[in-house]
Amino acid sequence: MTYCVGLKLKAGLVLLSDTRTNAGVDNIARFRKMFVFEEPGERVVTLMCAGNLGITQGVVTHIAAAVKRAKIDPEIESVMSCETLYRGAQMVGEAMREIQKRDRAEIEAQGAAANATIIMAGQRRGGELRLFLIYTAGNFIEAGEDTPYLQIGEHKYGKPILDRVIRPETSIDDAVKAVLVSMDSTLRSNLSVGMPLDLCVIPVNELKAQTQRIESDHKEFRLISDSWAASLKTAFMNLPSVKL
Repeated sequence: MTYCVGLKLKAGLVLLSDTRTNAGVDNIARFRKMFVFEEPGERVVTLMCAGNLGITQGVVTHIAAAVKRAKIDPEIESVMSCETLYRGAQMVGEAMREIQKRDRAEIEAQGAAANATIIMAGQRRGGELRLFLIYTAGNFIEAGEDTPYLQIGEHKYGKPILDRVIRPETSIDDAVKAVLVSMDSTLRSNLSVGMPLDLCVIPVNELKAQTQRIESDHKEFRLISDSWAASLKTAFMNLPSVKL
């Protein structure tokens, strides 16, 4: 399994994914779930994937191949050359449907699940920040001011902190702390989510991704994790008792 989270703020986009793939207790591996396409100053697009690894890798390969071909032939449409990022989300959905049509029956015949979801985020020159969640069927939704974040994979453990903290006005620094706390909560409660982590920040109108790989010995992440745990224990001990 996996956990990926994306925030759409007035200040920019904040994205975080883990790298664990679990096909049984004795078959655990690391695979990148975050993929960044960028042309600094023009456009940046990030994809994060959860679900059947064969399906999601097929979709990402399809998208990446189109981006490569479009650099040679301007007539070819890709997520880096399409008119809007909404159209880009449609293209990811079309790729999802194509891979599902090709592989789903065989995957399910082997007793495995073929479901997959993808978060797509980015900005083009002259356009707005966009954050989409593309489903197995190829349809999608977009984050807005009422719901400024999207999650895929094992999302339930990391949701409470986002509900309490994240608003469109949240700063990027606070948002990074929030997604790291969200991921830490998930890591503690679900063994199918694991280190290392991939972090991507896309400040509004900069049209360039700031990426970082966070390993288990990352000093700031360990400090955030330990501080959050200590703060929760202190807050719990300070709660009023209930008379019985």
